[in-house]
Amino acid sequence: MLGPGRYLLGIAEIALLAGFAWLGASRIRVRLLPRFEGAPAHLATAVLGLALLIWTAELLGTFSLFEPVPYLLLVGAIGVALRFCLVGGTVVTGPAAGTPGPSAIGIGIALVIAAAAVLKFALEVKPHLSTGMTGFDTTWYHGPFAAGFFQSGNTMDLHFIAPQFLAWFYPANGEIFHAAGMLAFGRDIPSPLLNLGWFIGCLVACWCIGRPYRVAPWSLGLGALALSVPALADQAGEARNDIVGIFFLLAAVAIALNAWAARGDRERGLPVGGLVVVGLAAGLAAGTKLNFLLPAGVLVVGLVAIAPRGGRWRALAATGLAALVGGGYWYLRNLVHTGNPLPWIDSLGPISLPAPDQALGGREAHSVLSYLTDGAVWSDWFLPGLHGGIWIVWPLLAAAALAGLVLPLLPANRHALLPGGESNSRQSSDRVLPLVALVGLATAVAWLVAPTSASGPEGVPRGFESGLRYLAPALVLGLALLPTAQILRNRLAKLAGPRSSLLGDRPTNDDRSTSVGRGGLLLGCGVGVVALLVAAGYPIQRHYLKERYADPTFTTPGLNAAFAWSRGIEDSRIATTSTRQYPLFGTTLSNQVQFIGTERPHGGFEAPITCRAWRRELNEGDYDYVVTSRDRIEPAKSPYPPQASWTIGPAAKPILKKPPTVVFKLNGDLDPSGCP
Repeated sequence: MLGPGRYLLGIAEIALLAGFAWLGASRIRVRLLPRFEGAPAHLATAVLGLALLIWTAELLGTFSLFEPVPYLLLVGAIGVALRFCLVGGTVVTGPAAGTPGPSAIGIGIALVIAAAAVLKFALEVKPHLSTGMTGFDTTWYHGPFAAGFFQSGNTMDLHFIAPQFLAWFYPANGEIFHAAGMLAFGRDIPSPLLNLGWFIGCLVACWCIGRPYRVAPWSLGLGALALSVPALADQAGEARNDIVGIFFLLAAVAIALNAWAARGDRERGLPVGGLVVVGLAAGLAAGTKLNFLLPAGVLVVGLVAIAPRGGRWRALAATGLAALVGGGYWYLRNLVHTGNPLPWIDSLGPISLPAPDQALGGREAHSVLSYLTDGAVWSDWFLPGLHGGIWIVWPLLAAAALAGLVLPLLPANRHALLPGGESNSRQSSDRVLPLVALVGLATAVAWLVAPTSASGPEGVPRGFESGLRYLAPALVLGLALLPTAQILRNRLAKLAGPRSSLLGDRPTNDDRSTSVGRGGLLLGCGVGVVALLVAAGYPIQRHYLKERYADPTFTTPGLNAAFAWSRGIEDSRIATTSTRQYPLFGTTLSNQVQFIGTERPHGGFEAPITCRAWRRELNEGDYDYVVTSRDRIEPAKSPYPPQASWTIGPAAKPILKKPPTVVFKLNGDLDPSGCP
């Protein structure tokens, strides 16, 4: 538990990081997107600010300097330099700024739906404040990656974990923010709450998607429904990063649509600033999770394709380079270590590529595409999985999302006017809307062909329902885009009125003073809410740290006992055979935890298969403890893994034994020649 002083110091560091990042990002946003106002402006600023935080961490982490003081100083220096040294940045009134806003009734209904979605997500977060983060992926790799960054200050080295799916090559934009919270507090206090912030960001992006077409409340409401499906419930209170990637993808789409609507009269394509920010957001999504690579690529290529003929090279440079800057770091790291940015791919036709020579491990890989014509799999697994993962109304939600991704592609929709009655050539063809619809379809295709979308033994895709989170981005994007379809938006826009300027419509000269007063009131309320949250956070963090993994029940009895034991261990080196590792880092995150394995060429990592090799690895690591365990109890197998018997000896004292786990205290080297 943290005392008041240490708690407030952590709060101050988080506030300074966010403040400096926003300071610099707001100036860049004005330079790149001067016509943006309201919610779209804030969304673009948020994307740029988050990118600054990630870039700074990556820069420092490349040299093992990702530590509290250097991180805060560098973010502060960049933020101040951008704010006061960047020349230019005059706000320009754009064509879309004066369009009438949605009616107060429409906004009210949308906000009620969004508030209900946020409340549902928050209630799903609450249990984790009494247990810790317990999800499989969180304890397998999200948590260990973040804790590894925190402990080592290094982001360039590979953080080897259990040898499944070559997971140590995964991109890690999302884990950077968990590590930043650990740097601030020396604990993982913010981690269970971070995805709530990403969830709210997704809702803002949904609003912005509908805003240029005066259907923002509808996009918000439908997007909130999609974000609340059970397939995304495991994002609450966990370090899973699907919701992070969804935010960046939605932000890219929203910024693209608003940049198109805010073009000047003489502009035939997206301005360079819009291309840069959209490409950046797409790259940040691809740098978060692999399944966003395809939609990010489609968006980048599509923006180049719709650019004016004479400006395509400029569009490629602006969008492509921004996307590389947003997500390329992790793929560059893979290239450095293996000679291949995507080590899961070992060949391109007849061309062999460098890659680890080892099986993927984990569940047997199968895609949904491979089972599309298998009626038995549909009846036994897919239909029940869709029911459980996307509610009983999944046919309705799926059909609506598909309509949202297909209708914008129709010719009648592509050549329709934007709402407001403008008839000049600038708005005669909406070329971005069909492009972002294609991005949504690409997201669905990425799920369809993903090797883990229907993982499990042949004919038994146990991983299908969990894998629906890879389909969720397409579902959210499709529903958010549905109201923008021409066949619907004219009717929905009739419900709009000129009375409301909430979330971004430019006030007229007559009500600017009212707007300024309202802004001051909102700022004051915001400061009050933040102060209240900080005050409430103190007892919450004490409760969280007191109960975190104190009585775990989320895995096997032996691992539960080992996780409870590790709460009181600090500054120790712990070896393990468990895929779930994160709780072993301890309450203070000071234990160095390592899955025992041998590094192989091209970034490979395999578990030792003999007692002698096992003992050599333990001796070389100079470990204090070793946690030998199976991931699950299987009736046909021994209750304990072979590594338990390989460890027994004069220098290893068993201190906990409960199937399928044995914890040893190591008092010296193990003799390889003394293997049983």
